[in-house]
Amino acid sequence: MIVPMQKVHLVARSADRQQLLDTLRELGVVHIMPADPAKATLDEATQRRLPVLSQAVQILSGMQPSGPVPTVPQEQAAQEVLDIQRRSAEARSRLAALYHQLEQIILWGEVRLSELAALQEAGLKVQIYAMPARVVSEVRAECVEVVAQLPGRRVWVAVAGHGDPEHLPPEAELVPWPSRDAPSIRAEAAQIDAALHQDMDRLHQLAHLVPQMQKALAELELEAEYSLAERSAWEDEHLFALWGWLPAEQAPQLAEQLARRGILAAVQLQEPAPDEEPPTLVRPPAWARPIEGLFQILGVTPGYRECDVSVPFLIAIPLFTAMLIGDAGYGMVLVAALSLGYRRVVPLFGKQFVHLLLLVGAVTILWGSLTASFFGLNPYPPLIPVDLSEESRRLMTNISFTIGVIHLSLAQFWQGVRLFPHLSFLNKLGWGIFLWGMYGVVRMFVLGYPMHWATPWPYLLLTGGILAILFASPSRNLLKMLVLGLAQFPFSMISTFSDIISYVRLMAVGLAGSVLAVSFNTMALAIGFWPLILLVLVAGHGLNLGLALIAMFAHAVRLNMLEFSNNLGMQWSGYPYRPFSYHVSKEALE
Repeated sequence: MIVPMQKVHLVARSADRQQLLDTLRELGVVHIMPADPAKATLDEATQRRLPVLSQAVQILSGMQPSGPVPTVPQEQAAQEVLDIQRRSAEARSRLAALYHQLEQIILWGEVRLSELAALQEAGLKVQIYAMPARVVSEVRAECVEVVAQLPGRRVWVAVAGHGDPEHLPPEAELVPWPSRDAPSIRAEAAQIDAALHQDMDRLHQLAHLVPQMQKALAELELEAEYSLAERSAWEDEHLFALWGWLPAEQAPQLAEQLARRGILAAVQLQEPAPDEEPPTLVRPPAWARPIEGLFQILGVTPGYRECDVSVPFLIAIPLFTAMLIGDAGYGMVLVAALSLGYRRVVPLFGKQFVHLLLLVGAVTILWGSLTASFFGLNPYPPLIPVDLSEESRRLMTNISFTIGVIHLSLAQFWQGVRLFPHLSFLNKLGWGIFLWGMYGVVRMFVLGYPMHWATPWPYLLLTGGILAILFASPSRNLLKMLVLGLAQFPFSMISTFSDIISYVRLMAVGLAGSVLAVSFNTMALAIGFWPLILLVLVAGHGLNLGLALIAMFAHAVRLNMLEFSNNLGMQWSGYPYRPFSYHVSKEALE
């Protein structure tokens, strides 16, 4: 659920400012809002120091400490890390440019420009000409030598002598000397590569200081939050006041808790006004909390007055992803890899997201067992065949559309329940019914199923359409209701069709993954050399699993964040509830 909030105003004596802020931080329930947003900013020094430490910790966290332990202050070490990263990025860019230059002068081989210049100073003129191979014999000079073959039966010809050539064919084109030769480019590249290795060694040394940097970062974050809270308040020589939001369930105890700590403060509590947008605190059921990991990665928060979609998302995303992966063997690999590497992956992705991936793996095993697919092999007859046959394609398409209409109509009905008893709930009820009628239309166009008055689909379209039109904008003016409903109806009707069609991706991507798995098996077994067979199988199935996990975000998440959320009226316009508190663990400060 989305936890109800109350607005709180606090006024205390200026002399009690620090004690009040310390107590609020200890209680950790008030999301402080700025009285004047222009003043609620960090000082320039803190704004510079925070990202330096944060980025340095992020860069070094995945590195294994090695070498001697540096004896430099944490913030100096953090700045050095960023300097090395910037310098390394510039060096890699320069290396790429040098390699590109080498590719452009590959025909010059190991010729040194200094040697050519020395020959020229000695009176021997050396020039390179590009020409068709058939006219090389027409060149008249003291020394003529073909030095390189070009596409299109053309060649490079080196012409040397104490003067200009006696005769050149008209097709001959003078090739200018390159600005640099290959040996000098390789020498510079070697210097840059050596510097990169030195910088990498230094980063591994600085990785010894990650715990100290993390502690410094935690302390700086606490200082920054305290400074922001202080600057968010209103103050004169007598009074200190601030306002914010806190969960309604904890609001009544706030004044008592302040008084218990000896703080004399006026506390005013108010319900949110209709035009106010409190922060959002989502509190899903314990079993649905893994979905919070996905929301954190996506950086999305529902609005305060929107729905908590944790439960439907947790049901839909593992199911959709399992259909996209489509192989029980891949599910086993996912579960085994995450279980064995649990302690390593949790710091990288977060505990909740890892739990979500474990759930995805488990559901994939279940779905793959129904389709009898294990690394592209079918050890027993499947209950749900997934192959290139027409029967399988029709079945999977039908399943995808059925899941889609259930998913979308539930969103419309849910929105209707939230609007009840306002008459507009009938509009959402109508669209939920209309979606089932459109389901019949989609099946008719895509799968060739019949649709006539002996089927329920026309009646569902008619009933749902009437409700959707009449109650799109409820008012006492029936003509106005009808006109506004008719104006909105065509675009929404087309949207229902395209929304249901979108779910065909569950069939298409899942089928593509199954075909790829079979293809990798066929390709590997055709080699006949066991080491290569194993290499192709591991690389191929690993690539297929990686693509399937990408599809989780490209398709499974999309169907929930766009199609489902749009039908539910979700705007994802909220901002998270972040109370002023000691959010940093004690371990980080010790």
